[in-house]
Amino acid sequence: MRVFICMVFWSAIANSALAQLRLPVAPLPPLAVPNLTQAVGQTGTDTLKKLSGVRQALIAGLIRSNPRTVARDPRGNPIVRDELLALSPSMQAIDAAQAKGFRVSREQSAGDLDLRLVVLQIPPSMDIAKALRQLRAADPAGTYDFNHIYTGVGRVTAPASSDGAAAPRDTPAAPPDMPAASGDTRATQGTGAVRSDRPPPRVGLIDSGIDRAHPVFRDAQIHPWGCDGRVLASAHGTAVASLLVGQSPRFHGVLDRAELYAADVYCGAPTGGAVDALAAAFAWLAAQRIAVINVSLVGPDNAALAQIVRALTSRGYVVVAAVGNDGPAAPPLYPASYPHVVGVTAVDAHRRALIEAARGNQVMFAAPGADMAAADLGGKYSPIRGTSFAAPIVAALLAQSVSAPDLGQSNAAIESLAKSAIDLGSPGRDLTYGFGLVGAEYRTDPTPAGR
Repeated sequence: MRVFICMVFWSAIANSALAQLRLPVAPLPPLAVPNLTQAVGQTGTDTLKKLSGVRQALIAGLIRSNPRTVARDPRGNPIVRDELLALSPSMQAIDAAQAKGFRVSREQSAGDLDLRLVVLQIPPSMDIAKALRQLRAADPAGTYDFNHIYTGVGRVTAPASSDGAAAPRDTPAAPPDMPAASGDTRATQGTGAVRSDRPPPRVGLIDSGIDRAHPVFRDAQIHPWGCDGRVLASAHGTAVASLLVGQSPRFHGVLDRAELYAADVYCGAPTGGAVDALAAAFAWLAAQRIAVINVSLVGPDNAALAQIVRALTSRGYVVVAAVGNDGPAAPPLYPASYPHVVGVTAVDAHRRALIEAARGNQVMFAAPGADMAAADLGGKYSPIRGTSFAAPIVAALLAQSVSAPDLGQSNAAIESLAKSAIDLGSPGRDLTYGFGLVGAEYRTDPTPAGR
């Protein structure tokens, strides 16, 4: 009874205080992830304990495999070893830091956002937490933090074999897709894809690499960034991209014949997904004036990242982010939990929130994220699950209406999407589904896709 009263109380708070809208993977070691099929109300304590430990075990494996480049901050979050960040520091602050033994490792400028990120190497033999305290004490008005590493929040898995076991990833997950015939009539097949005489919609993606040779991207224009021009395709990035702009006879993402600006912030490096890489990707997308940006990555609160996201949203950019899969009782994850970010949770085929999906004020929308398929490496399709795959559906829906960074246009698009959402859970906006379900028609059943 006490739990029920608490949930009613917090739902009331959410509906009241949050009724307003947004007004002004580096490759990880393999891990046995629990086979989650439960939805809200179908789980117990054991499952919740597994949920809270999955990402931590992945992080532990990353650090164990890369002890010279990856470490932990005092709260256990992964960071780039011996590096600290300073956002737009004054010359006096840098001079003072160098006098204490800090060394400027590299720096980057985001001219369109009026920001400059400086990566500092800490003095030899100094504890990194102590080094951060020194910088903050010397410049209380400055913005300093660890160079945190952010990870993906979803699984791409091979379909089950006839005996019920998951097929190994090096086994074809499904027959490769073939290019459509010249008489392709997808526009009249009820896919819901956008077709008009307007310029093609544009959307941004910050993730891992994309298999651009997959036939699902035949009609999409993909503008890649990162990795010095190298192509380092991953299953996660390919799946997320397909949900944004993929189209084929057996699969449809949200946007048809769209332009995707895709930043690979991992590039196969152990320190991939660090804040300095995210900052550079955001700066590139801002320079291209890509108004809607999907980020299916999660990590801790970071002072530098928070300022970068704030600079974007205050200029009318829409940042759409997955809320994470650490479970309903987990602390908030970022960037989804920053103010004005569109946080997205995932539901299954029965429109129930996934048990691993986060709950809280950060949830603005729900979208399909399980019992569905997406593009995989090598022209294949595979089942997917997680909030990673719900976020791109919402991002693509918003990209249909937001053509350029503009607060009025962005707010109107979010408000319109909220009005169209299917209300789930408690009446009105709640902590589990936000304003409700959108994009339900873009779920691709994994069985037909794999034929």
